[in-house]
Amino acid sequence: MSLQYFGLHSISGSLVVLDHVEGAQFDEMARIVLDDGTERTGRVAMLEGDKAILQVFEGTHGLSLNNTRTQFTGRPMEIPLSGDLLGRVFTGAGRPADGLGEVMPEKFGDINGLPLNPVSRQYPRDYIETGISSIDCLMTLIRGQKLPIFSGTGLSHNKLAVQIVQQARIAKDDGAEFAVVFAAMGIQNDVADYFRRSFAESGVLQNVVMFLNLANDPIVERIITPRCALTAAEYLAYEKHMHILVVMTDMTAYAEALREFSSSKGEIPGRKGFPGYLYSDLASMYERAGIIEGVEGSVTQLPILTMPNDDITHPVPDLTGYITEGQIVLERGLEQSGVYPPIAVLPSLSRLMKDGIGEGYTRGDHAAVAKHLFASYAQVQDARS
Repeated sequence: MSLQYFGLHSISGSLVVLDHVEGAQFDEMARIVLDDGTERTGRVAMLEGDKAILQVFEGTHGLSLNNTRTQFTGRPMEIPLSGDLLGRVFTGAGRPADGLGEVMPEKFGDINGLPLNPVSRQYPRDYIETGISSIDCLMTLIRGQKLPIFSGTGLSHNKLAVQIVQQARIAKDDGAEFAVVFAAMGIQNDVADYFRRSFAESGVLQNVVMFLNLANDPIVERIITPRCALTAAEYLAYEKHMHILVVMTDMTAYAEALREFSSSKGEIPGRKGFPGYLYSDLASMYERAGIIEGVEGSVTQLPILTMPNDDITHPVPDLTGYITEGQIVLERGLEQSGVYPPIAVLPSLSRLMKDGIGEGYTRGDHAAVAKHLFASYAQVQDARS
């Protein structure tokens, strides 16, 4: 039985500080009990000497400095995992949001994932057909790749995400199952309803696992939403031997939540106020895509982010571009001209495309056709300018 701590040292925003703490570990979960017996969930965000700083998921309203009881669980945050995840809708913290009750777990998975030996990675081959001709032809999505979509506020990236989820399939019929894990962060209620309704009406919901973090949910939950989604994806891929496409939107909302949380901890800000570890934090999620040698199944990522003021040099798209293997860029001018999807062809690319197209994958002249289309598009752009 672990120790129970009475009282709090201080409260700041969504954080509480305990002192004289022994044996607590970073990312460890804790049970926080209020005066009236109500329980809340906390996670160790920082350790300083004998002090532990905890994130409180449900907020700190109503907490008492004197009578609050805290007990550490000795475990990191975990979510229940089983094949029954498919067709379910969860909150950003992995709690059921569809009224169907708890998932009967086959196991529990640490949301931070397990380290993957780079030597055991298999080079991505074969492609995932999105049903979007410009993507499939010019910036082909390869199984095991991480290919972000750079969008802007007000552009049709949500519509594009829904269409890809509805249409995506593995082009090479090798008998393996295919599914989608969809994570949305910081979205409005009407957008969440749009996603759920679109997937249900098109009949793909039973093949999708949804994690929805709303704009009025705690920022703590927003930070763990993509990690919950990736944990579910890894389980389905490597233990259920499925090919999983992970669609995450909006990674900018995630990064802004991380910035707010970093500021609340008093950390020194970096460029545009984001924490200096933003690069490594994003990499810890993007690098969970891939294929493990000798294991059936794969995890492919299609993260979507909005560029503030359409600025591709903003820290979030800038750092994302360094980590991932290409990008699909949406252009406001094309959107205003009525073009859908408004994909800017010239700044978009898939760096792994060459290894998953051509004879035996798509068609023998795929590369030649793509190069010809790129050249023709560039000539038209020159002529128009």
